[in-house]
Amino acid sequence: MDVNIIKEVRQKQPLIHHITNQVVMNFSANGLLAFGGSPIMAHAREEVQDVTRLADGVLLNIGTLTENQVSAMILAGQAANEAGVPVVVDPVGAAATKYRSKSIQTILQNVNPSVIKGNAGELAHLIGEEVETKGVESTGTGNEKLIAERVAQTYETTAVVTGKIDVVSDGSETRTNSTGDPLLAKVTGTGCLLGSILAASLSASGFSVTNIHTALEFFGAAAEHAASQETVQGPGTFASHFLDALAMDPEQLGER
Repeated sequence: MDVNIIKEVRQKQPLIHHITNQVVMNFSANGLLAFGGSPIMAHAREEVQDVTRLADGVLLNIGTLTENQVSAMILAGQAANEAGVPVVVDPVGAAATKYRSKSIQTILQNVNPSVIKGNAGELAHLIGEEVETKGVESTGTGNEKLIAERVAQTYETTAVVTGKIDVVSDGSETRTNSTGDPLLAKVTGTGCLLGSILAASLSASGFSVTNIHTALEFFGAAAEHAASQETVQGPGTFASHFLDALAMDPEQLGER
């Protein structure tokens, strides 16, 4: 973990524009604030371009998808590309329905993402492969390293495949991360929050693979620390401790 990346993010307090799903907005906002970023969530097509031009990063998450939201995401993504603002795309449940599959392809045909982040099933679907899914969750396994590399090469981006072992690749350099805790999967919105934190990490100087890998390590270490607390009895108590851990000093968290 490059703690200097986390420290730079906290010094900058990057403004991250979210067009994200309604289920997770509150959790994503609080988690990003704990990490050191500043959230804004504007979904109206009439203002997304203006908000994007003020932002240091953009997150496009298709979790609760509508046609208006697809249009807003394209407008925001194009404005970000024009302004040099990094864009993280989270294709939540891309393989679940024909509508989601078509919508994410439309977005990716019109927006150049800095990072595409999702589980193995979601990212495999983007390259025409199938990994077993249930709803928006991936229940099967694939060659995550190959999936990440192929998505990165196909879309000329950095790809993140999340799971028990996370994989991040820009098509030429590939790294893995093993930090984390199973309780993350028991709290709605943790994966979506990770997208927010990845967007914030791109505001720091350096290479995207290093920044993203550091964010993954920190996120997972925060989960491990939270789960280890004596007062954690399950997902509810874990969630509050996890938010606290996201605000910890990265060096202190690494030592623990």
